[in-house]
Amino acid sequence: MSRSPTSKKPWLAYYGELIGVWARRSGNRAEAEDATHDVMVRALEADWPGLPNPNPRAYFHRSVRNRLIDVHRHSNFLETVPLHQLGEDEHPLERDPDSSIRTAQLLSSLKEALSELSPKCRQVFLWHRLEGYTQAEIADKLNISVNMVEKYMIQAMRHLRERLKNHAPH
Repeated sequence: MSRSPTSKKPWLAYYGELIGVWARRSGNRAEAEDATHDVMVRALEADWPGLPNPNPRAYFHRSVRNRLIDVHRHSNFLETVPLHQLGEDEHPLERDPDSSIRTAQLLSSLKEALSELSPKCRQVFLWHRLEGYTQAEIADKLNISVNMVEKYMIQAMRHLRERLKNHAPH
């Protein structure tokens, strides 16, 4: 007489419990079944001879919960398309007529704040933030130390934060 699968892998006995508990909690039996199935298949593929954890019940509940969270996150992911790839009639409409005014004011304030920085500090900030240069590349280009590049970045960020704080949402 052959032994049942649960005698070889006692943690398989939690299968029904996991589906029941997570179907109630998630409100979706099909998702709970899929998540439980995925977790158990992974455990079977790992070929654990005994229990995978000192507390297998908690381990499997946490695993199914995490799998359901992953499924939920994936289903909430929206595909994004860069604005330059949209057709003329597909561009989003401005909801707030004042937004273009606020944007122009912010841009003007940003230009003014940048002009108040020393030339090297401004160059470091622009190369790093806009051009994507690494701090080491900037240090080589300006013939200064990486430590000095870091100091310029900190100085620029503090200055811009202070000067543009009135433009931040309240």
